[in-house]
Amino acid sequence: MKKYFLFLLFFYSILSFSQKTESYKLTKSEIKERELDQVSDFPIYKAFECSDKGGVYNLLLCENQKIISKKDTLSTKIQAIYTMADHGGFLEKWRINDLLENTEPKETKIWFWTKYCSTKDLDGDGYIDPVIVYGTRNENNEIKRIKIITVYKNKKYVIRAVECDLDYCRSFKKDASWNSLPPKIKTHIDTLVVKMRKEQDLILQDG
Repeated sequence: MKKYFLFLLFFYSILSFSQKTESYKLTKSEIKERELDQVSDFPIYKAFECSDKGGVYNLLLCENQKIISKKDTLSTKIQAIYTMADHGGFLEKWRINDLLENTEPKETKIWFWTKYCSTKDLDGDGYIDPVIVYGTRNENNEIKRIKIITVYKNKKYVIRAVECDLDYCRSFKKDASWNSLPPKIKTHIDTLVVKMRKEQDLILQDG
């Protein structure tokens, strides 16, 4: 019996170690079936199911989508929520909240930049390292603020950027703890920043 137990322990250890991380976008019907819309305060803009060595998770990107005309909506608040299924409910692992800032020129829209968000295992340890990117536009329809948030072992590492043509009002700041991230994750984010500069004509540098 003891040998059988040790064999099972070894087998599941190997299985857990070799498990691949996976992620895919959920459809509206899948979101409703899983009752994920009950987790957030705002409508779910996009949702992803992720699996890694730790279990199965859902990343919910939510925007409040305020109606400004019959054909147009703008978001003034956003939430990103990472949950895990737990005894018929949801166990929240972490949450991100943000909203418009009332600084000149005033911000009029905040949105998730899903093109640059990702749910991948960036350092190869078998656990997904979500990257959340969002931005704001001002009343001149110019990109104003950008945040790049990397979540590693449920801790957030943030890059905060403010776009401006003038040096004094432009900034690009990484959290003080940024260098504690694994090198592979830092390299991935550095590459992402270069890509965003090129594709969106952003500065993403200090003044």
